[in-house]
Amino acid sequence: MRDYPPNSPEAIARLLTMFMLGDGEAHDREFDVLDQLHVYDLVGIGRKQFIDVFRTYCNDISDDADQDGAIHLIDRQRVDRLLEDVTERHLRVLVCALAIDLCKADEAMGDGEVALLQHMMRSWNLTLANIEGEFVRS
Repeated sequence: MRDYPPNSPEAIARLLTMFMLGDGEAHDREFDVLDQLHVYDLVGIGRKQFIDVFRTYCNDISDDADQDGAIHLIDRQRVDRLLEDVTERHLRVLVCALAIDLCKADEAMGDGEVALLQHMMRSWNLTLANIEGEFVRS
């Protein structure tokens, strides 16, 4: 797995990519949401850079495939490692808020996406009230 500096736009983009792939495929609507919400500006990354992070993440998880070729899209050790790359509270709140929007983009939040979101929020000691109070209202 490629290393990105902590709290970098790339580290944040990789977490968002993980959510986009959490249900097994990236939907066009998820990329539309990135555009509609001006995510690239919020994160501080260009669209091309985001796509590069997306592509690199796909390559990294395919490199981690089992001997039989099975790819684990949501692997707890990988998730925990990636969560450690975002340490600043305001960035954590941002990632959670954007992850919620990405999960809803395909009009259905899958069990894996919900579990991943809950795990991330627990790991970062955040609640929906925190996200609403610190991101949505600001």
